[in-house]
Amino acid sequence: MNIEGMIKFFGKMINNPISKVVLKRALSKENGELKLEKWLKAYAFNEDVSSLEFNAIKRIIKAGLKTFGGDEGLLKERLKDPYWRRGFISVIRGLVYFGVRKPFVAGSPFLVVWDLTYSCNLKCKHCYSTAGKPWKDELDTKEAFKALDVLADAGVTSIAFSGGEPLLRRDFFELASKARDYGIFVSVATNGTLLTKENVKRLKECGIGFVQISLDGDKEHHERFRGVNGIFEKVMEGIKNAKNEGLITCISTTATKVNYEAIFKVMDLAEELDIEWFMLYNYIPTGRGGFEIDLDAKDREILLKELWRRLNATSVNFMSTAPYYARIAVQQQSSVMPTHFYNANLEGIYLAEFIGGCGCGRFYLAMKANGDIQPCVFFPLKLTNIKEFNSGEEFLEFWKKNKVLNDLRDKDLIEICGECKYKYICGGCRARAYAYFKDYMKPDTGCIIAVKRVFAGNSKLKIT
Repeated sequence: MNIEGMIKFFGKMINNPISKVVLKRALSKENGELKLEKWLKAYAFNEDVSSLEFNAIKRIIKAGLKTFGGDEGLLKERLKDPYWRRGFISVIRGLVYFGVRKPFVAGSPFLVVWDLTYSCNLKCKHCYSTAGKPWKDELDTKEAFKALDVLADAGVTSIAFSGGEPLLRRDFFELASKARDYGIFVSVATNGTLLTKENVKRLKECGIGFVQISLDGDKEHHERFRGVNGIFEKVMEGIKNAKNEGLITCISTTATKVNYEAIFKVMDLAEELDIEWFMLYNYIPTGRGGFEIDLDAKDREILLKELWRRLNATSVNFMSTAPYYARIAVQQQSSVMPTHFYNANLEGIYLAEFIGGCGCGRFYLAMKANGDIQPCVFFPLKLTNIKEFNSGEEFLEFWKKNKVLNDLRDKDLIEICGECKYKYICGGCRARAYAYFKDYMKPDTGCIIAVKRVFAGNSKLKIT
C-alpha cells in the first residue's frame, strides 16, 4: 500500500465510531489529569495496565506508526519527555477535531508566540510591533499568570516569549519558570544585547530550551538596521554566551532590501560559530516596517535556494518562515521538508502535503502584550483576547470554531495560491496577503510563482 493509501486507511481507523469514542474519552480529565496523558506515560514506560481504553490507544498508535513510518522504541523514549507528550496529544486531538486532512491541523497550538512587552532598547526599522515603550494595557503579572494557566490547560506545546525585548519585563523569569513547570517547551526571541553570562545562566536555570538572537548582517548593516550604534559586539557576545551555556542557539535574520547583501555573511558566521539553527525571517511590511524595504520575489527565491544549499551541506539547520521554502525542497526532489519548526524526513509528496507549509492558524498563534490573540505576529488581525477565557476548554472551542482560523486552514479557497500544485505544502504567506491586499485569502506576492500571475495581467488584483 502506498503512503496515500496508508493515510486514508489510518483516517478510516480514526473515524471508526469505536475509535472516536475511545479518543474522546481519553481527551477528558480524571482527577485533574488528562487521561491520554496518563495512558501515554504508561505506554512510554511499559507499564502493565489492564484497560480496554489503554489497549485501544496502543492499537491506534501502532496504526499511526505503520502509516507514517517510525520506530516504536524511539517513540516510547520520546514520550517519556513531557514536551513530546504534549505535542503527541495535540496531534491526537487534531485528528479527533479535524480528521485526517491536507494540510494537517493540530488539536491545540503547538506554538504560541507571546509578545510579553513592547518595551525595547532598540529602534529596529522593520519592527512588526513598533516597539519602544510598553503599552499602558499590557497584561500585569496576575493576568499573565492567568493567561499561562489557560494556555497550559489547552495543551499548548511550546511558548516563545518575544516582544519588544522580553528580557526587559521584570517577571520574565517567573513566567518562564511557570511555563516550564507546566511541561511547556519555553523559548525566547531576543535582540541579544542583554544576554550577559549572568542572564544566560538564569535562562537555563528557569527552563529556557531555545534562544533566538537577532543578527541582521555585519556591524554596519546590523546597527543601521537596528537603529542603535555600538550594539554589534554585545549581540556577538550574547550569541557566544548562549552557546557556551549549552542552550540551543539560533541566529535569526530578517531579509529586506536594507541588508540583502549582508545576509550571506550572517549565514557564513552561523557556520563558523557552529550555531545549531539559523532562521531566515520572511519580512512582512507591518508595524514600523514599510513596503519600500520588502524584497521582490526573485531576490527572495535566490536567498531560499542558497539557504537550501547550505542546509544540505553543513551541520547548521538553515530554516525559514517563508512557506515557499518547502516548495523549493520538493522541487529539488528532497526527502527532507524544511518547516518553520523542524526539518521533517518524508517519504513522498503526499506526506509533505499532510504536514503543510505555513502553520499560521494550524500549528501556531500569536498573542500581543495586552492579551490580544492574532493568527501570527506579522498578521495584525485581532481574533479575541486571552482574558475572555477562564479555562483551556474555552480556548479550545475558540481554536476549533473561529472563522478566520478555519479560513486559513482551507488552502483550496486562497486566490491564485489555491490553484497551485504546491498549495498544500506552501499555501503562501497569509500575513503578506493581508499586508498587501487587506485580505488574507488573496495571493502571496512574495512567491515567484504567484507574482507572475498577479502582475501578468491574468488577475484583477490591485495592491492597496
